[in-house]
Amino acid sequence: MKKTVSLMVTAMLAAQCLMAQISAGIKFLNYEKNKSAKEALQKVYDANPKDPQAIFWLGQALLATDGGDPTKEQVQAAKALYQKGLQEVGSDAWLLVGMGHIGILEKEDMNAVKQKFEQAITSTTETKGKNKGKPSADILNAIGRVNAEVSSNLGDHAYAVDKLKQAATIDLTNPDILINLGINYLKMGGENGGEAVKAYQEALNRDPKNAKAFYRIGKIYQSQNNKDLFEDNFTKCIAADPAYPPVYYNYYEYYSTRDVNKAKEYLDKYIANADKDPILDLVMADYLFRSGNYTESLNKVKALDAAVGMQVLPKLNILYALNYDRVGDSVQSKNYLAKYFESMPAEKTVPGDYDLLATVYSKFPGSENDAEKYLQRAIGSDTSKQNKIKYANQLADIFAKAKKFGKQVEWMQKVITLKGGTMGEADYYRLTNAAFSAKDYGQTLELAKKYMQAFPDKPQPYSFFKRASLAADPDTTGAAAKNLMYLDSIYTTIDKEKYKIDIFRNLYYILLSTTKEMVSIKNDPDFKITSDGKKTAKVDEYLGVAQKVVGILDQMMALYPDPADDNNKYAAPIKADILKRIEYYSNPPVQGKKGTGGAATSGKGK
Repeated sequence: MKKTVSLMVTAMLAAQCLMAQISAGIKFLNYEKNKSAKEALQKVYDANPKDPQAIFWLGQALLATDGGDPTKEQVQAAKALYQKGLQEVGSDAWLLVGMGHIGILEKEDMNAVKQKFEQAITSTTETKGKNKGKPSADILNAIGRVNAEVSSNLGDHAYAVDKLKQAATIDLTNPDILINLGINYLKMGGENGGEAVKAYQEALNRDPKNAKAFYRIGKIYQSQNNKDLFEDNFTKCIAADPAYPPVYYNYYEYYSTRDVNKAKEYLDKYIANADKDPILDLVMADYLFRSGNYTESLNKVKALDAAVGMQVLPKLNILYALNYDRVGDSVQSKNYLAKYFESMPAEKTVPGDYDLLATVYSKFPGSENDAEKYLQRAIGSDTSKQNKIKYANQLADIFAKAKKFGKQVEWMQKVITLKGGTMGEADYYRLTNAAFSAKDYGQTLELAKKYMQAFPDKPQPYSFFKRASLAADPDTTGAAAKNLMYLDSIYTTIDKEKYKIDIFRNLYYILLSTTKEMVSIKNDPDFKITSDGKKTAKVDEYLGVAQKVVGILDQMMALYPDPADDNNKYAAPIKADILKRIEYYSNPPVQGKKGTGGAATSGKGK
């Protein structure tokens, strides 16, 4: 009996020791010390090659990256490890979850992947006791974790959220469950940032010294440009554990474009706490770029590329692009940017990447659609409303430079939508000007009307309205007359005296188009007066238009009633001439009778 108890105690102690070793490896993963994690978990595996958890966690270390999804080589290494485990151990739940992770990365049908997850859940569900019907919270958390580790366009993050919520009700102490929950919320879209913060805060309720939770909350507030809150949480992260490397790197990136000296202080702290790994050389190359040493930075990038390669360090692409842009080689910069954005998930990029994209791609006509593809992805993943607005404005500017004004209008309207529909005077001007440049005169007129209502004291909306009206009627057919009459009614309502000259000029245009209409009617073959003085309908139509002309001239003369005024002098003789024509065609002479007008049988008259 004593021997049996002793064996049980020994087994329990061995299991506890194994879990402690695995936990140390998991902590390295949480601290983004992937090299240390791999080394630690490899030792655990070597000592326990048939333990499912040891196999699972070594596989996770093999798949760990510093940004983006793992390389094909990493996936194959982890896959071989999991398959070997399945052959030697059988269909253990941990190994099924591991193979589910591989399935996601290899873009296997998601239903087939979830079948593996469900099989793992079923196999660990208690069939008796107080936990009857409850699956293993650790397995549910593992499912959540592997979905959190892949790009937002892979996996099923809503499914993972559901499983992690279930896990949190079973295991009330493990903070990693809540951290994985928060990550999956963010992978579902930036609009879930609030839910992610709640999850991270619940993780802190479970572990008040959890540096990763503070860091994750800080990252969300940083993406929202809330400096006070992101620095508050980063400070708490450092207080919780001064050896947490990601917070120092993030601070380095933040200050690298603001204060190079302060950035260097955080870089030194990052190097002191991070794994001794090629990534540190990458960071140093970044620092050299930030400090203006472009040639040195480029040389270090080339050396790293030759030694390690893009697949291991995909951010080499952005450093190539940054340096080539600064030394004036835009072609090379664009090529490396394309590689970078194709390989880097949106959630791993930063706003500065897109600033460079907008700068470089705008130099290459025909590249606008590619820029749109990448910036749309940024808009979809970024939780910062301000950043979304910036990205949309960048696209509007790119299309404007390419003279694709229709697309410029489209993106400017999206900017306004992102702002909640509120438009300032500058917004009205840019949008109306873009619509006019796009020769969308109908839209220009509608925007100009709204512009007038919002800013009646500004001259620009009235100018846009008139220019669009005239541009839409290049042949002076009269199509613009109605719009100019509307504009004159607005001028009259606001301040007739102030806008007197504008009203007169609009009337002048209306006069020209209406006079042109008179000439067109008069030249119509149906414009006839018979020898007995009878008129066709066209003559009556002509007289009606002539009366309109007189009315227009009366308005013009009313604006400048002084007969000595040049404007009055212009209108008065035209009016006198038109009145003669009206008199002539209203009372045409009959052939054979004496009259002042003479014969009019030809229909052409004066």
